[in-house]
Amino acid sequence: MEQTESAEQVENPEPVENPDSLKPFALAFPGPLRDQLVAAVLSGEKTSTTGLMVEFEAEGEELPRVGERWALLDSEERPVAVVETTEVRVLPVGEIDLRFAIDEGEGYTTVAEWRASHDRFWHGAEMREFLGDPEFTVTDATMAVAERFKVVRRLG
Repeated sequence: MEQTESAEQVENPEPVENPDSLKPFALAFPGPLRDQLVAAVLSGEKTSTTGLMVEFEAEGEELPRVGERWALLDSEERPVAVVETTEVRVLPVGEIDLRFAIDEGEGYTTVAEWRASHDRFWHGAEMREFLGDPEFTVTDATMAVAERFKVVRRLG
């Protein structure tokens, strides 16, 4: 069962001038993948991202809310842009659709490509260490947080 919140349902907050006061928006782990993803966000190619509910639970984080603004971090943990959440869906990984996969801005042309790439990340050593579970495995039923966002302001 999917839960959805979209920008049409939530009033935008007042503009935030200080990115240091924002929660971090960190894609992947620091390194080449994060650098690639941040570049895709800044170029406008990447307007969606997928996390797992278990990641939010492991960090004790609340789910993003539509209208919430974040500081997009580079691999040096420096804010490079302010992004705003425009949609949040909670759904099984197996229900991610092609439009969402394409909007991840990583060149996917099929959901199978998206899934294979994400499975490599989710089943990787860094994620398993982060979750404290060396056997962690994603299935079609694993709950995902599918988030859409827009760049509000580039920094620096």
